[in-house]
Amino acid sequence: MKYSIIYNSYTGNTKLLAQTILNQLPKEDCEYFGTIHDTESELLFIGFCTDKGNCSEELATYLKTLKDRKIFLFGTAGFGGSQEYFDKILDNVKKYIDESNVIIETYMCQGKMPMTVRQRYEQMANSNPGKFDSLIVNFDNALSHPNSQDLEKLSQLIKQFH
Repeated sequence: MKYSIIYNSYTGNTKLLAQTILNQLPKEDCEYFGTIHDTESELLFIGFCTDKGNCSEELATYLKTLKDRKIFLFGTAGFGGSQEYFDKILDNVKKYIDESNVIIETYMCQGKMPMTVRQRYEQMANSNPGKFDSLIVNFDNALSHPNSQDLEKLSQLIKQFH
């Protein structure tokens, strides 16, 4: 089956997931790989980076245009460690997808954030000691993600599609 991999990635995390997907599937069946773009592929792997618990406005607009497709939705989020948190994000993104589409699978993992985020947390912690320590710890934990375990888990999910 022909497929396309469409993603938006500001930090490179989601692009790494997209590349992992491409590496698991027959390259000759790939009709498109890259940022948001119209394609006629019946099977779409659509990736996003999380922004305030949701996908970007650009991706939301794109998702609303899709009809009668099979969609594998994947993404990254700076905060991690909880499948429940990832599920909330996925539920927010799924709201943009028309009922005529079938979401065949989802995958999310933690992703590293820009250093400016840590600097902002440190500034907030200076004015309110202790309150933002958990955010700084999460930031530091995210630095290694997506890691090899995240990519292997995604690879195993993708193997069912070829």
